[in-house]
Amino acid sequence: MTMSGELLQLAEIIIYPGIIFIFLVSFLYEWIDRKFYARLQNRYGPLYTGPSGILQPFADFIKLLAKEDIEPEAVDRGVFRTTPILILFIPLLGTLLIPISGLSAVVHFEGDLIFLVFLLTLIAISIFLAGWSSTNRFSTIGGVRAALQMISYEIPLTLVLISPAILAGSLSITGIVLWQSARYPLIIFQPIGFVVAVICFLAELERVPFDIPEADTEIVAGWMTEFSGRKLALLRLSRDVETVLAAALLSAVFLGGPAGPGPPELALFWFFLKMTAVALIFTNMRALFARLRIDQMMNTFWKYILPLSLAQVFLSELISLFLI
Repeated sequence: MTMSGELLQLAEIIIYPGIIFIFLVSFLYEWIDRKFYARLQNRYGPLYTGPSGILQPFADFIKLLAKEDIEPEAVDRGVFRTTPILILFIPLLGTLLIPISGLSAVVHFEGDLIFLVFLLTLIAISIFLAGWSSTNRFSTIGGVRAALQMISYEIPLTLVLISPAILAGSLSITGIVLWQSARYPLIIFQPIGFVVAVICFLAELERVPFDIPEADTEIVAGWMTEFSGRKLALLRLSRDVETVLAAALLSAVFLGGPAGPGPPELALFWFFLKMTAVALIFTNMRALFARLRIDQMMNTFWKYILPLSLAQVFLSELISLFLI
């Protein structure tokens, strides 16, 4: 690779469609989430900071950075300080595997879908470690709840993400998008898988009705109870980045991602349109349901969601054999 090619790839990773771009999109999607959620509850949402409050997520981030960063004496300092960085870095790395501005991702290889599932698992493990290292009873309970939740949703999520790969004949997210760009969105054959994936990502993102690991009415803030200042700012930003990652992944493997009618210059428009639609589904689910108990969550995933995900894999195999 030439020097100019290396600089171009570095710019793609750092600026567009890489890290800085994802941060901006994350702040934008937090604003969309808060405004839409407020409208569903007949409220205004963010209003004053920037036009229609659009700069409020960024202002909240800066405010948290300026707050005092308190570390309790009993915490495991190494893990306590490292986990907020890891929980932010891992989803950022995952976004580089998803096509955004074109039909190919910044980083893509055969098997990157499996690698992304592995990254999602690492996020949940890091959350458990963050709660456990706090040595706070509420944080410990929140961390254990996060681990139990991960065990429940991880298997069905992996299965329904593999189902599009079966039809497309590729374990690469870019390969799945390219297959859909030449044919049709895979949600046509995978409606069950899409619904199951949305439910699993609600659990991954710890959004209502699966905000059990950080239930404020039960365990203060769960695994995040002892985090403050810069660490809490990184954790809140990481949640926004992970929301973008989840919406982008679902739009890529089920809706074709940036693929759509018109010239290639419209790829970013189609990506934003589909990703926003998925993000609004997350917000709608948050407004519709109340929090489940941990036992209700586990029963839901093991008794209902897992069989549905297995059925989707079986149907995908049949469709690939007889219809495609």
